Amino acid sequence: MATGATYTSQENGLPCEGIIIDITRVGDPKRAPECCIYKVPKRLRKVNEQAYTPKLISIGPVHHNKGELKDMQMVKERYFKAFFSRISQGQKEFARIIESNNEKICECYAPEISLHTENVNFVKMVLLDSIFIIELFVRSYCRNQDNDDYIFSIPGLEDDYILSIPGLRDGIMQDLILLENQLPFFILDKLYQHHTSNPTFLELACNYFFSDKKCIENEVKHFTDLQRNFFLPPKQITPGDPIEHRHNATKLDMAGLIFQNREEKEKNRVNRHLLEVEIQKGNKLLEIFPCFNCSWLLHCLPCLKKIPLLESMQTRLVIPHFVIDNKTEDLFRNLMALEQCHYPDKAYICNYILLLDFLINSKDDVELLVEEGIIVNSLGSNKAVADMVNKLGHEIVEENSYYYDVAEDLNKYYRNWWNKNMESLKTVYFRDIWRGTATVVGIIVLVVTVLNFLRPFVFKHI
Repeated sequence: MATGATYTSQENGLPCEGIIIDITRVGDPKRAPECCIYKVPKRLRKVNEQAYTPKLISIGPVHHNKGELKDMQMVKERYFKAFFSRISQGQKEFARIIESNNEKICECYAPEISLHTENVNFVKMVLLDSIFIIELFVRSYCRNQDNDDYIFSIPGLEDDYILSIPGLRDGIMQDLILLENQLPFFILDKLYQHHTSNPTFLELACNYFFSDKKCIENEVKHFTDLQRNFFLPPKQITPGDPIEHRHNATKLDMAGLIFQNREEKEKNRVNRHLLEVEIQKGNKLLEIFPCFNCSWLLHCLPCLKKIPLLESMQTRLVIPHFVIDNKTEDLFRNLMALEQCHYPDKAYICNYILLLDFLINSKDDVELLVEEGIIVNSLGSNKAVADMVNKLGHEIVEENSYYYDVAEDLNKYYRNWWNKNMESLKTVYFRDIWRGTATVVGIIVLVVTVLNFLRPFVFKHI
């Protein structure tokens, strides 16, 4: 409630009228403890709006009834009809489950999301979207020949409209992980359990997204949260202060740091151990006598890296391989948006991307990490990868970092006087084979010149 009062001022000899606004009561929108589905903050959305917007199908209330997404409505209805033609329960039984959980479902959405728009039946919308997802997951599960333990037989799966078209299949999957395109996981699970529990709905979801039935055991809030859970490190890490300025990969390489890919069996699949970045230090004696690490020699002759004695002396940054393709940006932007809204103090994904952002400043840094097998570049252009990683960190607020100790060790390594001088030496004189060859030839010429000069004085009695 507000009231107004008029006043007059004679400042500068001119009458002036204004209104004093008296605000008596204002209530802030409150988020329920169950809140987990958000609209992406404007500061993030403006960096790349398309990354947060579904392109084929809408799920839930945020993008419901958008004209450009209506083409998939008939597919939803077709899946809906196929599901209920196959089971013994009727639609009303499933609708009653949604109605009895309506308040809890609504509490999962942030207050700024309008749940009941004009001409939209909320229960009907949730029922249609939920059954579509369940049917899609069931078909995907049954299409796998190894999954013959499922109780239903679905004919015609080889010609399924979504699963038989790779572009459509991948596009739907991408839309289902967007933060604004979610239904609460618990209601999907309840509806699924109403007619069967073998396999579990979580197993169906893991099979659909990761081709693995039992890859997630944590509590899941929705599919964006499921994706985040996939990457979480298996052990608890103590966070430190936010990472400030750090040196890029090329400079660290010049200073003698070894970049090593954590060996994985399947190089071209999404790596769920992506966040396990660590420093492996060389012999402790080298901290006192860093000149013994021979990093300058290994830089000139990389074939010597395989010698066990020299290998044990090196400090290395071990990073799991990171596959970057045309779906990577959308996935990580939505994971980071979820963390900014729901997990600001446990922002593992944001911490990882910001660490990567410091390591990558240009295409040269990407080229180095590609050569070491750390980045699998499916975008084609190293510059495109550098631009993508750098932009991912825009507008991200970091309250703490799980890589603070790693970043401090990197900084300490680079600040070491020997490593820093080696970086300058290699940059100026050994940047490539031609400059290195010219440097060696120059040194030989200098030595020969000095010896020729000293010959009359040193060797005159020989």
